[in-house]
Order: sequence, then C-alpha cells, then structure tokens
Amino acid sequence: MAAPLSSITDILFTDTKRTRFTTNTNTNTATTNPNPNPLKPKTRRKNFPIHCTTSKSNPEAPSTTTKKNPSLSEQLTPLANKTLSTSIGIQPNVLSKPKSTWVNPTKPKRSVLSHQRQKRAPYSYTPQLRDFQLFAQKINECGNSDDEFSDMVKEIPHTLTRENALLVLNSLKPWPKTHMFLHWMRTQNLIPMETIFYNVTMKSLRFGRQFQLIEELAHQMFHDGIELDNITYSTIISCAKKCNLFDKAVYWFERMYKTGLMPDEVTYSAILDVYAKLGKVQEVINLYERGRATGWKPDPITFSVLGKMFGEAGDYDGIRYVLQEMKSIGVQPNLVVYNTLLEAMGKAGKPGFARSLFEEMIESGVEPNEKTLTAVIKIYGKARWSRDALELWERMKENGWPMDFILYNTLLNMCADVGLVEEAETLFEDMKQSEHTKPDSYSYTAMLNIYGSEGDVDSAMELFEEMSRLGIQLNVMGCTCLIQCLGKAMEFDDLVRVFDVAIERGVKPDDRLCGSLLSVLSLSQGSKDDEEKVLSCLRKANPKLVAFIQLIVDEETRFEAVKEEFKVIMSNASVEVRRPFCNCLIDICRNKDLQERAHELLYLGTLFGLYPGLHNKTNSEWCLDVRSLSVGAALTALEEWMWTLTKIVQREEALPEFFLAQTGTGVHKFAQGLNISFASHLKKLAAPFNPSEEKAGCFVATREDLIYWVRSKFSSAAVAT
Repeated sequence: MAAPLSSITDILFTDTKRTRFTTNTNTNTATTNPNPNPLKPKTRRKNFPIHCTTSKSNPEAPSTTTKKNPSLSEQLTPLANKTLSTSIGIQPNVLSKPKSTWVNPTKPKRSVLSHQRQKRAPYSYTPQLRDFQLFAQKINECGNSDDEFSDMVKEIPHTLTRENALLVLNSLKPWPKTHMFLHWMRTQNLIPMETIFYNVTMKSLRFGRQFQLIEELAHQMFHDGIELDNITYSTIISCAKKCNLFDKAVYWFERMYKTGLMPDEVTYSAILDVYAKLGKVQEVINLYERGRATGWKPDPITFSVLGKMFGEAGDYDGIRYVLQEMKSIGVQPNLVVYNTLLEAMGKAGKPGFARSLFEEMIESGVEPNEKTLTAVIKIYGKARWSRDALELWERMKENGWPMDFILYNTLLNMCADVGLVEEAETLFEDMKQSEHTKPDSYSYTAMLNIYGSEGDVDSAMELFEEMSRLGIQLNVMGCTCLIQCLGKAMEFDDLVRVFDVAIERGVKPDDRLCGSLLSVLSLSQGSKDDEEKVLSCLRKANPKLVAFIQLIVDEETRFEAVKEEFKVIMSNASVEVRRPFCNCLIDICRNKDLQERAHELLYLGTLFGLYPGLHNKTNSEWCLDVRSLSVGAALTALEEWMWTLTKIVQREEALPEFFLAQTGTGVHKFAQGLNISFASHLKKLAAPFNPSEEKAGCFVATREDLIYWVRSKFSSAAVAT
C-alpha cells in the first residue's frame, strides 16, 4: 500500500446560490490567505482535513447524470468515495462540528481594536448556582462592617470556584461589598486570582466613583503579577474622567500605551473627552488621527466631544473638520451630535452656518428636541435675527415640536434684547394658556426686563402685583429690572415698596441690584427726601457703599482717603459692576457740582483698569471712546481729554491729522441720551468737533481746527486779563 497522503479541502462560500471548492495538496500545512485588513471581516472558509491513499486502479468515471442545483453533500460524494480509506485501522482526523451562533442582522458587531478584553464565560446551570445566588443576596443585605461581613462569608455554601466567584462578584450591588469580597478572596487564597475578578470589582467601584480604591487595586495587580488588560485600563480611565481627575486619566492612558495595549473605542472616546476638557486641542487631534490610522472608526459620541471642544474654542474650521470627517467615514449624526455642533456654532459666532446645519438635521429625519431649539434661538438672539427666531417659533407650533420653560424664556429674553414687546406679550400669553409650561419666576423676570427697558411703569407694576397674587417668587434679577424702571420714572415710593417686599420674601441683594439703586441715585436730582428714600434701600443692601458716597461728597475729604476706600469698594464688587459703579459715582459728584471730585474718580477708574479702551491712538488719528461711560462720566472724560490736548498744543508736540470722539448711536438702553448730551457739552466748550457724515455717533476735528481753537482760546483769555 502506498504511503498515505494528507490533503485539505478548502470550501469557499461566496454566496447562497453558488459553492466553489478547491483541494490543497500541501503536505505540511494548509495555505491560508492572510487578510490585509484586520478590521475587514474575512471570507468564511471551512477546512476539512481528508486522509487518503493512492492506488494503481483507475478511478471510476463520474456519473453523467446531471441534477439541478446539487447539494454540497452530493458534490462531495464522488470525491469521498475515491479518496477516503475503507481500512478500519486508519481513521480520518475530522474536526468537531462548531457550535452555531445566531447573529442579529440588524445590529452590527461592535468593532474593537484590541481583542485582549476578557470574554464572558457562560454560566452553565448547576445545583450550586441557586445556592450562590442566595449567598450573594445575603451579603447584599448584611451590614458594611467587617465583623458582619466576616460572619456572613463563613456561610459560603460550597467550595469556591472561578465560576462561582464571578457569579457572586457580579451579583453584589453595593460597591463596598464587592470590594470586601475581592479582598476576602485574595486573603483566603482559595482560587488563583485573575484579571477578570479585578475588572468586575473595578466596574462596581466606578459606579460609586471610588477612584482611589480602583487605583489601589491596579497597583495591587502590578505587585501580584496579574496582567492589566484593555478592560482594566478602560475602567480606570473612565472612572478618573467621571471623578474629574483628568490628570490621572491621562497618566493611566499613557501607561497603557507603554504596555503595548491598543485602546478600544470606549477608551478612545473617554480620553479624547479628557484631553478636550483640559484644553489640549493639539493632543486631541493627534490622538484622533493616531486612532484613525490604526483602523478605529469613531462613534457619534467621539464626534460630539470634538465638536464641543472646537465650539468652546470658537474654532469654526475645527467644526467644519468634524462634519467632513463624519461624512467621509459614513457616520450619521444623531441628535446629541447635532445639538453639540449647534451650540458650538453659536459660540463660534456662525449663525448662518448654524441655520444650514439645523435645516440639514430636519431633512435627515432627526426631530429636534427642546435643547436643539433653545440652542438655535440663542444663536438667532445673539445675532439679533429676530425674524428668523419668530419664524422658527411658528414652525415649532405647526410641527408640534417640544417646548419647555428654558425655550420659552430664551425666546422672551431674545424679544427683550431686540425690543419686540408685542411678540413677547404673545409668547407670555401662550405660556399662561399652556398646561405644561406655565410662566415661572424667570418668565416674569423676562417680561419685567422688557417693560423696564421700555419704561412702561404701569405694565411693570401690574405684573408685579400679579406675581404677588399668584405667589410667584420675585428673584433678584426681576427686582433689579423693576427698581430701574421705577427709578427712571421717579416713582420713589413704589420703588421703596418693591424693595421692601423683595427683602421680606427672601431676596438677597447682589451687586447688580446695588448698581441699580446707585444708578437711580445718580439720576435723582429732586428733593433730599427722594434721595434719602433711595439711600435707605441702598443702606440695607450695601452699607459700605453708602458710607463711601458720604465720603466723596464731603469736600473736606482728601484724595488719598478717597483712593484707599475706592480700592476697597471695587475689590469687594464683582468685575462686571465695577465700571458701572464708577460711572454712577462720577454722576453723583457732577449732580452735586463736585467737578474736581468727578475728575479724581475718573482718574482712579482709569488707574485701576476700569476704562481700558477709553483712549486709542494711531499715527493719523487719536480717538476718545466714551460708549461704555455714563453721561456724567463721558462729559468728565471729554473735559479731561480737551485739557490734555491743550497742553500738547501749547508744547508744540506732534499731533495726528484727525481727532475722533465716539459716543455711539444710543441704541443700547443704557446709552440713550449720551450722544445728545455730548453734543451739547461740545457746544458749551466751543470745541471744534462736528458730527461725522460718514459714521453715526462720532464727532470729528482736524489738527488745524484744534490748534486754531487752542490758540484763539488762550489769546482771548490773555486779552481779557
């Protein structure tokens, strides 16, 4: 008999209708075609080793009878009859039939870069299974003390095995019990400690945000020589991120790379978010590109992280890069990604692109939620696109899109910013008629802001009475808007009543409320009785500020004392109210005809950086920008500037060709009247400034006119003396 010949038949399945097979006669090993792309699924190939012998007899001719669509077994029958040995002593080495696995065709297999994750061992039913489940339940119900736990583990029903240990660890719900049971397993040394035991325990500790314990377990694994796998590092990194320990997350991620482990998509998404929150934009981009180079396909969460990062930085090009990457990879944005990108567009100041992205979302079939619509409305409001915002509101009602308090209040604030009183009132009435979005404190505050900006005292007070009647809490912002409205109307009795009611209802005055009272005080030019009413409210809100007012209006107070107290007042005030405070204090001094004190306060404000853009100089133009000043502060700054220019002309120093004073057009509610008062003061000084024909809210003077004005002014003074 000839020597036996080992042969492998490769069956290649190409589709459900056609079957092709080849015979590989390599005497050593089967020839396989390596898959060039490790992430691309391989073609299904089954290898059947066939033990055969050779003989001198001629093979029988195959049957000429043809069958329609022969089965695979029928195709292999002739080959088997001629190649398989009939000798009893020689048995074919046939592989066992693989277990069939059902795959859901509608749910794609999760792509994993690293295959070093532990596979979950299936639990087979044994009589001990029920006993260990009850045992785990008893541990869950016992106390957390060491003594109670020690007494409970003594009741372990059977000898501990790997499968039973995993069952107990997965069944323990409180993280302290999981940690105590792992420690007990390690000290008892009943079974070898494996990585999967630590992974299950770490996941339980992550749920309890116990990063310190997780890190201790990781160091314990290093000490005991237990390998940390992908799941271990992923759990450590994600827990550090969850606990806002971003430096720790970066440390363990870098340590993971040094071990040679490749992170999976969960780890990649987590560490990208960590780098983004640390503001390490370049590191995020490098890590993203490194992951893409290894074949990683980012999920929508990753793109949401990237979009948020670029949005925080106001990087419009970065946001476009995210969209292009999603299209190139074929990732369809979900609602979370769209919301993140829309918010990013708002921070980047791109309302047009945000509108296009919103329309693209609608066309793709993704329905917006309250967060989406709120983001778009905020973008339109910031860009003062009131028409687009109102059109979107109509679409919300027509399509039945969800609207909540935040969305309604955002619309109301947008109407307040652009002065759409009627539209705001319509929105407010819609809220009253709605069953789910009744007006709350913030809704009433928005309406008070609108009426206060318009100076509609009657509507504002009517709304205040309605709030009192319905028991709606007046917050500090609503109180501020109402006091400012009443102060401009000189309704001091109602102002005091509103302030006292607010204090009784628990409103704690903040710096903005104090600034509103200070503004009212600067505007009051009536009797001392009215001034005292405002001071009484301000004294309850900020007694130190009232003491400083009394200090500066005293002509005997020295400048050094004013400077020291000014520094204390401004240091205690929040940053956004420091300049308004200084403006109001200057106005108060000018109202009391304390011009020199007003100039001292302007000097102190400039000294402490409250007016950084007041003076701007170029080779051809010097500019005085008073758009952020009150009327009294602007006039004081003009007088100071003209005095300085006069000194420069007298010293015959170099001057630019043009001089420009900017007051703005008075569109902003706090800038109303500034342009008129400034022009009137220029006439009073006979300064050579004329309104600009090219730019509204500007006054221009040439170098020749300014020199002529200075010389004529001092020559007239010399003649008079």
